[in-house]
Parts: sequence; structure tokens; C-alpha cells
Amino acid sequence: MGSNTLSGVLGATQALLFDFDGPICDVFAGRPAPGVARHLAETLAEYDAALGSKAHGTDDPMEILRLAPQGGEPALRAIEEELTKAEVTAVRLAGPPVPGAVAALEAARASGRKIAIVSNNSTACVRAFLMLHELSHLLDAVVGRVPYWPDAMKPDPHSLLLASSELETHPHGCTLIGDSVTDIEATKATGGRSIGLANKPGKERALADAGADVVVTSMAAVAGALAST
Repeated sequence: MGSNTLSGVLGATQALLFDFDGPICDVFAGRPAPGVARHLAETLAEYDAALGSKAHGTDDPMEILRLAPQGGEPALRAIEEELTKAEVTAVRLAGPPVPGAVAALEAARASGRKIAIVSNNSTACVRAFLMLHELSHLLDAVVGRVPYWPDAMKPDPHSLLLASSELETHPHGCTLIGDSVTDIEATKATGGRSIGLANKPGKERALADAGADVVVTSMAAVAGALAST
């Protein structure tokens, strides 16, 4: 991380891209991820016992989706579909948006910038949450993961490039707000900027080391900076 400031990064930003799980919604707050992962591992075991056993070693549903192609196309389709259903259920149980998230979206909208959500979660789950909390009007685009193509998830830059195209903004004019190292890596691959959200202990250093242009500890900080710029 260089000597950038939050206001400086935002001042050079034409379009804001928000990761979903972390900056906007705590997706598995009401339906914990380990339980979803166990269900996916059991599903995967129906197609490939050894792969299912390997999947039981993680409590991250996304990692099981990344494993699924090794079980063949039927396994991949089953895992994608089960994960999408689980995500849609989870966001309905997740509670309100992350503190400061709505204020950040509103301030971004008021500033005249284009806005998109760019997520490794399914588009269906993101849209379900936006509709539930009446936030859809604040977004210009929603780019979720490509079904049946886990390799296109961040850190691959595919979704960020697709978002910049939909927003008709060069990737260099886009800034992603994300809470994971993969968010930062994906942004670096596009030549855009990134704001790391260190919403848990230890993340600040990891996001900085990954190359985030600036690191914040709350979405309220983003909202405040947007309002002031």
C-alpha cells in the first residue's frame, strides 16, 4: 500500500464497484457457512466419493465450488445449483446491510458516480438481498459469478472487466471496495484501484500487503469520504 488517502482514491474514481459479502451483506450470518459447506460436500460425494471427502476438509462453500469441476460437469452443475439455493436462503436470514453500507451506496449515487456490485456470490442471491432491503435503485449493475465457471471468480478479473464494460467506464477509472485479498488481486489485474475493508482483526496488514491502494476499517469511513468529496 502506498501513500494514498481515501479521499485521493475516491477523487480519481469514476465508477465504484462494491464486493457483496463483507462490504454490503454478511451473507452467512444467519445460516453459517460451515453448515452450507457440509451440505455441499455431501452432495459432491454423491458424484465422487474421494472428492467429497476432500471437500469435507473445508468450511468454505466457495472452495467446494472450486473443487467441483474435478467431479465432472454433473457434479459442477449440482454444486452450483445447491450453493445458489443456499445463498438465496442465507441472505434472507442475514439481517440488515453492513453498517455504513447503505450510506456509502447513497453517497456514491449522490456524487454522480456509476455503481455496481461485483461478487463471487450468485447474482440471484445479490438481487434477492437488494430487493429485500429496497436497495436496487442505487445500483447501475450487478455482476455475480458466472454459473458453472468457478475459475472466473475473483481473483480472476473477469467480473470486474464485465462490470466496467456494463458501466461504460475504463477499468482504470474503477475502484473496487473489497474485504478479501482476492478482491485486491483481481483489481490489480485490471489496472484499477482498490479500497480494502479490514472488517476483521488481521485483515488490515493482509490487504495492505496484497496491494490495496488504501485500507479502511468500516463502510462508514467510505460513506463519509464520499459525502465530503
